Amino acid sequence: MSKYMIIDGNRVDFDNEKNILQVVKKAGIHLPTFCYYSDLSIYGACRMCVVEDKWGGIIASCSTPPRDKMEIKTNTPKLHQHRKMILELLLAAHCSDCTTCEKNGKCRLQELAGRYGLTQVRFKDEHTVREIDDSSKSIVRDPSKCILCGDCVRMCQEVQNVGAIDFAHRGANMIVSPAFNKKLAETNCVNCGQCAAVCPTGAITVASNLKDVWKAIYDPKKRVVAQVAPAVRVALGEEFGLNPGKNSIGRIFAAMRMLGFDIVFDTSIGADLTIMEETNELLETLEKGPGKYPLFTSCCPAWIRYAETQHPEILPYISSCKSPMEMFGAVLKEYYKEQDEKEGVSTVSVAIMPCAAKKSEAAREEFIRNDVADVDYVLTTTELIRMIKEIGIQFNNLEPQAPNMPFSISSGSGVIFGATGGVTEAALRRVVADKSPTSLKEIEYLGIRGFESIKVAEVPLGDKVVRLAVVSGLGNAEKLLEVIESGEEHFDFVEVMACPGGCIAGAGQPFSHRPEKEQRTAGLYKSDSVSQIKLCEDNPVIHDLYEGPILKDRTHELLHVHYKH
Repeated sequence: MSKYMIIDGNRVDFDNEKNILQVVKKAGIHLPTFCYYSDLSIYGACRMCVVEDKWGGIIASCSTPPRDKMEIKTNTPKLHQHRKMILELLLAAHCSDCTTCEKNGKCRLQELAGRYGLTQVRFKDEHTVREIDDSSKSIVRDPSKCILCGDCVRMCQEVQNVGAIDFAHRGANMIVSPAFNKKLAETNCVNCGQCAAVCPTGAITVASNLKDVWKAIYDPKKRVVAQVAPAVRVALGEEFGLNPGKNSIGRIFAAMRMLGFDIVFDTSIGADLTIMEETNELLETLEKGPGKYPLFTSCCPAWIRYAETQHPEILPYISSCKSPMEMFGAVLKEYYKEQDEKEGVSTVSVAIMPCAAKKSEAAREEFIRNDVADVDYVLTTTELIRMIKEIGIQFNNLEPQAPNMPFSISSGSGVIFGATGGVTEAALRRVVADKSPTSLKEIEYLGIRGFESIKVAEVPLGDKVVRLAVVSGLGNAEKLLEVIESGEEHFDFVEVMACPGGCIAGAGQPFSHRPEKEQRTAGLYKSDSVSQIKLCEDNPVIHDLYEGPILKDRTHELLHVHYKH
C-alpha cells in the first residue's frame, strides 16, 4: 500500500519526497519560504514554511521528513499569525527603499508582504545602513537588505566550492560577509553570480551597465554593435509570457533595433570560431599522447577564475582559446576599425550574455588591446529585459528579424554552446571522420547531453579511444579534479561550466528551477535540429573570416589568450 499524509483533511500520497514541504506542494499548496532550495542543504532558518500537527505543535516542513498517516494543517490562526509576525520583524530590520531597489518586483520579501496583506509594520524601524560593496565588476552586495536566509552562503560553499562569503558575528550583530569584512573583489570570488541568483531580496545583485549602454546608444558619434549569446534566446521570452525554451532570437533582434542598437549579431559565430580553434588544440594534445591532465575548455570565465585561485597548476592545460564572446568581440573591433576612421565614429561593442562573470571577463587586461577593450560592455538577459520594458516595446507582437550582414550565418554547433555538454558535442562533430547525419545522430546518444553533474563518454577517433568528461557546477569540477589528480581517472578532454546546467542557468538569466532549465536546454537542441548548417566548418562566414584580412596570419593574436595569473 502507498504511504500517505492527511493535509488539511485531504489524503495526499507520497513516495520519494524528502520532506513535508514537497508533499504539501503535491497537494497544490505553495507554502512560503525564504531559505529553501531543493539543490541546497536544509537550513530551516526562516520558519516561514511551518505547519501545525494534530496536537497543535509547530514544525518546519522543509526539515521534517513525511511519515505515513501523518496529519498536518497548513492554514490555522496560529500559523497565519506566526508568518505575519516573521514578515513584520524582517521588514522592521530591512531597508524599505523598494521602489528604487534592483530587485523591485522580483523580491521574495516584497512578494510575501503583499501576499499576506501587510500594509503597516507595528515595530520600530531597526534596520542598519551598511556600506554597499560594489568593488566587483560582476556582483554588488548591499548588506542593508540581507535577511540572513543563508541561501548565498550555501550556494557559494556547497554548489560552487568557493566559500567567498559566510556568516560573521553572532546574534543581532550577525551579517553575511567575506572573511575579515574584505571587499568581494579582494576574495577568491569567481564572479559566477549564483549567490545573486538565489538571493531572495536585493542584498546581492548582478552589477548593471545599463546607464553606460544607454549613453552610448544616444551618442550620434557611437556605432553600437551588439552580439547575443545562444542561451539568451531560450530564456528572455519567459518574462513576456512565452514558454521556457521558446526560441525568440528573431524578436530579440527586432527589439534591440527598436532600442537603438545599430547592428546586431549572434554570438554563435564566436562559438563556431571557438570550436575551429579548440579542436585544433585537442588534436595536438592527442598527437602528443596521454598526460596527467586533459585539455580543459576555456569558454567559462568563472571556471578560469576558479582555476586561477584554487588550481593554478592546471592553467597550462586550459585551452588558450578565448571565449566565444571575446573572439567575436575582437573580430568586430577589427572589422569596424577602418569604417570608423572614414565615418568619424567609434564602435562600442556590447555583449548580451546570460552570465554575471562575463562582466569581469570583459574588463580583464588580457582582453584590452592598445588600451581598447574588445568588448566594452556586457548586459545580462535581465538587463535587456529591463530595457525592453522601459521603452514599452510589445515584445510578443514583434515580427522576427535576422541579424546583420556580414556575420549573419551560424551553425547549430554554435547554438548548443549554451547547454552543458554543448561545447563537447560541437567539438566531436568537428573531429570525427564520418560527418553523415547518422554519425552526428550517434553523438547525441553518447551521454554528454542532460543535467547529470558529471558525464563521461568514450569516442573512437582513428586508432585511439578518446575519453571525455562534461561537468557543470564548480563543486562538481572539484570532484572531477580530485580523481584526475589522484590518477584514478584519465581524460583527454574536459568541458567545465560553472553554473549547474550550463549557460542556460547563468545568473544573468530570469530565475528558474529545474523544469524550466530543462526546457531551455531542449529549446537550444531544437534550434540546432532545424539549423541548415550543423558543422562550424561548413559555415561560409567562418571560411571568409579565415581567408580574409581580419584573421589571416592573426588567429593567435585575435582568437587566443594567455592569462596573466
